Order: sequence, then C-alpha cells, then structure tokens
Amino acid sequence: MILNRLSIINYKNIQEATLTFSPKMNCFIGPNGTGKTNLLDAVYYLSFCRSAYTSVDSQVIRHDQDFFVVEGDYTDDRGMLGEDQDELRKLSIYCGMKRGTKKHFKCNKKEYKRLSQHIGLIPLIFVSPADTYLVDGGGEERRRLMDMVISQYDNLYLDALNRYNKALQQRNSLLKMEEEPDLELMRIWEEQMAAEGEVIYQKRNAFVQELIPVFQQIYQQISDDRESVSLRYVSHGQRGPLLEVIQRDRMKDRAVGYSLHGVHRDDLEMLLGDYPMRREGSQGQLKTFVIAMKLAQFSFLKRTCSQTTPLLLLDDIFDKLDAHRVERIVSLVASKEYGQIFITDTNREHLDKILQANSFDYQLFSVHDGEVTVRGEKGGSDV
Repeated sequence: MILNRLSIINYKNIQEATLTFSPKMNCFIGPNGTGKTNLLDAVYYLSFCRSAYTSVDSQVIRHDQDFFVVEGDYTDDRGMLGEDQDELRKLSIYCGMKRGTKKHFKCNKKEYKRLSQHIGLIPLIFVSPADTYLVDGGGEERRRLMDMVISQYDNLYLDALNRYNKALQQRNSLLKMEEEPDLELMRIWEEQMAAEGEVIYQKRNAFVQELIPVFQQIYQQISDDRESVSLRYVSHGQRGPLLEVIQRDRMKDRAVGYSLHGVHRDDLEMLLGDYPMRREGSQGQLKTFVIAMKLAQFSFLKRTCSQTTPLLLLDDIFDKLDAHRVERIVSLVASKEYGQIFITDTNREHLDKILQANSFDYQLFSVHDGEVTVRGEKGGSDV
C-alpha cells in the first residue's frame, strides 16, 4: 500500500496541508509539540476511522474551527483492474466531520454503511512513545493491540468482538439492577458472550502463537542476541468451556456489578527471561521490546492482508535507545521487507544517517507550529 497524497484541513494544530509522498521513506523533522505526531495521526485516522489518541472525534478538530477534513490518495497492490495485470487499483479515502454531527467516511466517493467495512483496507502499523503502556499499562492496552491487528485481516473477528461487547454490556446492565434480574435474559446474554468469546479466544491464540517466533527473531536482531524475551497469552478461555467460566461466579458478579470472567479479561504477558518485562527491563529494553513487537505485527499483516505491504509509521522511536540498537532498527526498516515508511524525529542527525546510507527515494519535511514545508528529496541539495 502506498499513500501518494495527503490533504488535511483543521486536523488538530494543522490548519491546512497538502503533501505528496515518496513511495519509500518520508521524514518529518521539527521540535516537540509542533505537529509531527498529528501528521502521522491523520494517516492513522484514514486507516482506522479514528485517532490513535482519542475516541472522541470532535477533539481532533482544530481549536476555533467547526470541521475537519482528511483525504488520502492511495495505490493498492492487492486489487487489479480489468485485464491489465500491471494496472494497480487507486483508492481515494475521504473523512470529514462538522461539530455536532457524525463523521462521513468514503472510499472512491462511496460512503460506508458501517465503518467496520473499512478496517483492514489500508493496513498500518504505528509505533509511538505511547506504546510503552503496552508493557507497563493495564491489560486493556494489550487486548486493544491484539484486536487492532487481527481486525485488519479478519472481518469475522471484528464482528464477533462487536457482538461480544454488546452482550457484555447487556449482562453488566442486568448485574447492576437493584431488583433481581431476569435469569432467562441473563442466560441469553451469557450464551452469546460464550459463543462469540470462543471465536475471539481461538483467533487471539492463533495470532499470538504465530507472532511469538517472529517477534523473538526481530528482538534478537535489534539487541544483538543479548536478552531472551517472550509473550504469553492468558485467557479465561483456557479454563474450560467459556459458558461455564462466565456463569461460575454469577453471584460474585452480581455483588460487584460487572462481569469478572470472559475474554474481556484476557491479557498478554510480556517477559524478559522468565520475569515480567515491566519489572525487570531497562528503558532501552522496554522500548526495544515494543518496537520488536510492532515490527513483528508488520510482518504478520504483510503475510495475511492479501500480501499487501502495510504502511509503517515510526514516531520518535530513537529516544532512550543506544546507538547500536538505533543502527539495528534502521537497517531493519530500510530493507526490502518494508514498504512505505513515515518517520518523525527531533534530531536530524538520525535521519541523515538513514538517508545517506541507502539509495531509496525519500521526502524530507520540516514541521513548525502546524505548518509543513518540503526540505529535500532524493537528489535534492538540502540533504
């Protein structure tokens, strides 16, 4: 997948920008807080129909403005037109919203009936400083990570997840009632939770088992085989038939007012050796762990999304890493295994090393106070 052109109006601190990108490397340089991450978030929005940082769409609208628009023109290598197998499908994605109204999402000028229909069309992996919450945050962050990747290649998973969450919400509403709830209605929602939960559990388990060896290999490449790491999937689906597990402590659920068992309590343990990474890892090891996991997800999506290469967004990834690990990461993402890359940094020295050491096309942009200017490209005199 290649994002050829991005147009932004009133997205966070970016008032207006129209950018044309390199099919390989696109670099954004500027001080913190000037809009580099917002640019990447706009690209993310076009893949996931939401911001990476907030679920409240109105919060991405620029202050004192009434609307935002983000548009992207893509080349999709998974679908061919007509009989000419060299002709690649073009995708034009539009998203716009006015304050107080719902957002509109269109593909080639046709609006989606359900936003879930769009998820997976433009596969993407986003690596950012906030990803450390995957290690030291709660289980919700790690479940969201699994959901985000699996949903991009399996629409049935996303449908099952939506139905499970609806049943969970209904069951929790019954548990909170002051009077005794209707047990027959309770049983209906429990049965739906169990049925959808089994689907979710099986797909999450298969994903993690396939991800682990790729993740470990990438981590060893970055760390030069200095540490041993692993992932361990933990789920109530491993305790027996899920319906029995959900119903087992119904009285306790009633006492606390919510469901204590089910795949909404799943977790992904992250280990350094035999111990939790959050407790034993240094800042550099923790960041290496997260980057290796995200790059493993990239490899997974590349194999599963109809052989389409995902977009890779790297936001300020060099902080807290020693020079050796930075060099290893650079050599990885610059390889032919990776397609179009968007990368931000406050230190131009890092990006200059990437550009000087490789022969691929690039675009270099400066970002200051929400304004974006082209600084250089392959063959340009500025780099």
